[in-house]
Amino acid sequence: MEAIPHLIIAEEKSESPVAFMGIDGQKLEMLFIVPEARGKGYGKRLFQYGIENHDIHELAVNEQNPQAKGFYEHMGFQVYKRTERDEQGNPYPLLYMGLPHSLA
Repeated sequence: MEAIPHLIIAEEKSESPVAFMGIDGQKLEMLFIVPEARGKGYGKRLFQYGIENHDIHELAVNEQNPQAKGFYEHMGFQVYKRTERDEQGNPYPLLYMGLPHSLA
């Protein structure tokens, strides 16, 4: 987490963190929503904030996480590349996604 330049945290009115995202350059490095807060719009609002304020236009998602892939597709991102291993060399396929206008 220390290597991520921008860490943005979403809190409930009780000031309890419910979601966070990490951004490096124009790449979403991580987006996490606590299970109890899923479906309440935190992920969408964080992601839109990242696009509007940090020009996010690429990310990588674990292929074994179809819920996350579906969320990013819903937000307008498309898969442009697949790898057999994650960025640490582990056997977890990654899908690289980007906004259509940034893939041209």
